[in-house]
Formats: sequence, C-alpha cells, structure tokens
Amino acid sequence: MAEELMDDPALDAGTYTDVLRDLAQVNTLTMARRPTLAFLERAIGSRTSFALLDVGFGDGDMLRAIARWAGRCGIVARLVGVDLNPRSVAAAQAATAPGSGIEYRAGDYADLAGEGWDCVVSSLVAHHMTRAQLVAFLRFMDRESAHGWLVNDLHRHGFAYAGWPLLAGLMRWHPIVRHDGRLSIARSYRPAEWAPILGDAGIDGARVYRQFPFRLCVEKLRR
Repeated sequence: MAEELMDDPALDAGTYTDVLRDLAQVNTLTMARRPTLAFLERAIGSRTSFALLDVGFGDGDMLRAIARWAGRCGIVARLVGVDLNPRSVAAAQAATAPGSGIEYRAGDYADLAGEGWDCVVSSLVAHHMTRAQLVAFLRFMDRESAHGWLVNDLHRHGFAYAGWPLLAGLMRWHPIVRHDGRLSIARSYRPAEWAPILGDAGIDGARVYRQFPFRLCVEKLRR
C-alpha cells in the first residue's frame, strides 16, 4: 500500500502545518473529539484533577478541546501531548493560546512511562502502526493509565472510503489530506478485528464500539 504523503520527512514545515490545520477541520466536521470527551467524563467522574497523555497530537486540537472541557468542569488538568514528528510541536504551539497549560513534546511515547498518567488517549494513530507496534502501544496504555485509556480511530467502511474524495473535494482540503485520508480509511480496522489484537496484548475488559460518523473506539476504564 502507498505511503501517506504527510509522513514524508522531505515535506516542508509550512505545508505540514497546512495539512495539520485541515485535519483539525476534518475533526471538527466529523465530530471526532466527541468520543474522547465522553470517555473523559466516564473516566474522571467526580475527580477534581487528572493528568493526561495524548499520543500523536498533530495540530493539538484534541488537547485544546480537553482543556476547554476541563475548564468548564472546574477540573485541574495536566495535559501533555507527544508526537514523533517534531514539526507538530511548532504547529500545535502556534495554534494554541498562550497560558493554555498544554505541554507539547516531540519523541517516543514510551519515554514518558512512569510520569503518573491518569488517562492515556490517542486519535487517528492506531491505523498508522504495524500490528506489533499497536500491541506494544496497547500494553503501554494499559500499564500507564490509572483511570483508563482510549483509542479513537477510524472505522474501515466502504461508504466512508467511497465518499471521502467527494467530501474532501467539496471542502477544498489540501491535496495531501485528500490523498492520505483515503489511505487512512483503508488501513483502519473493523470492530471484529480488535478482539485478537487485544488478545495479543493480553488486555481484558476493553470495550470496542462505533461512534457516528465512521469512528471506531476502544476503551478501558478503571473505577
């Protein structure tokens, strides 16, 4: 299968930032942040503070949404994002208001083990990983999260695959977003495919569920 264009290390920083901005618009239009915020309501409950790690933060739009949610709820939140692509740090910082309290880091999520995370989340990351990488990531989330973790990803569906070029063209998103979006749908999972992956990771008690439109989530809560 072809490689996603935004992962090309030769892509200039300006273009990379433009692509991330359009992806944030995709997330807004497809209500992609809703499952993560709903998960946090279940995971945090009546607690008044929490520490969260977002793996693969991209533009930082998910962390900004979480910060707004925590602020509305009067919850003190330590929010940290980590992304393998160092260009994401500058792009996310530029899109984030000063004083937000969000910390963006470049590097490997595994290096952030042992920092006392209450929740670990990711969005549109799982389908980028090989099976072995995904199993290792699930084990990390399960080991490092005190209250629970969430994988918020795409649902591989024929209608989404066929309809994406029409939507992306109508919205005039960047050509890389149009190209990579279809590849991402093709690489993502169907609900039944998650059970053996979770089994390989040795994880019990996780819930796999669909979220409109064309989102597939995997979560584990600890009460």
